[in-house]
Amino acid sequence: MPTQTFEISSAHGVAVTAYRWEPAGRPRGIVQLTHGMGEHLLRYEPLATALTGAGFLVVGQDHRGHGATVQDGRWGELGPGGWGELVRDIGRLSAAVRGDHPDLPLVLLGHSMGSFAAQQYVLDHSAELAGLVLTGTTLLDLLEPAVDLDGPTDLSAFNAPFEPARTEYDWLSRDPAQVDAYVADPRCGFGLATEDSRQMFVSGRELADADRLRGLRGDLPVYIAVGDADPLNGQLALVHALVDRLRQAGLQDVTLQAYAGARHEVFNETNRDEVVADLLAWLDRVVPTAG
Repeated sequence: MPTQTFEISSAHGVAVTAYRWEPAGRPRGIVQLTHGMGEHLLRYEPLATALTGAGFLVVGQDHRGHGATVQDGRWGELGPGGWGELVRDIGRLSAAVRGDHPDLPLVLLGHSMGSFAAQQYVLDHSAELAGLVLTGTTLLDLLEPAVDLDGPTDLSAFNAPFEPARTEYDWLSRDPAQVDAYVADPRCGFGLATEDSRQMFVSGRELADADRLRGLRGDLPVYIAVGDADPLNGQLALVHALVDRLRQAGLQDVTLQAYAGARHEVFNETNRDEVVADLLAWLDRVVPTAG
């Protein structure tokens, strides 16, 4: 369980529930987790445990319309300010944790929808980060033509490549126990409301703006981990396009790790031990231990 559960004040009177996991000794750095659509941060407890075991302080929040932050049971509704405020909430949490540890390097890790928010956040904040990790990611502007922006996001639609399937969410992982836990969790399985989904995709078009991308710090290390059977990345075509854009923008340290047969949630996949070990090895390079 988290060491601490707390709230951060967001815009329009929204209180965002956040979590903190402390390592046993003095932290070597901070990893800030940003979860995906239709889930919540406490699903990342095993990852947080592995990261604290490696000496990192771990923080993250339940996004607007998700987990303990949801208001009046309106799942997937981001509220006033919508997607833009969800992205700005990343910085609000960063500021809160940096107040306690101003000298520690901070790595931002975003999964799926959280990776889309992280891609947009970093456009203006790359100087503040020691590294960026994107998992289950894609390029929204290239995915947009395949999505209906006139309705709420339907997560089960991504199951089409795996039909006939055992559940509507087999696209998440090859591990049936992980899929069943997701299906049984009342805090999982919903998409964004129509206007919020539209805002997310419209904002994602910024990643096609070469001038915006050239504003990224050239020496920012970026680590991208995906499954090659994740339907969001079009058999890796959309993630290769993301890597190409970052490199063309001048980023010198972009690593792509693609796992054969893995689906969307690489941290809940059958080879999750390998996925976590590879992430920790990258973090050892980016945020080395003292001495």
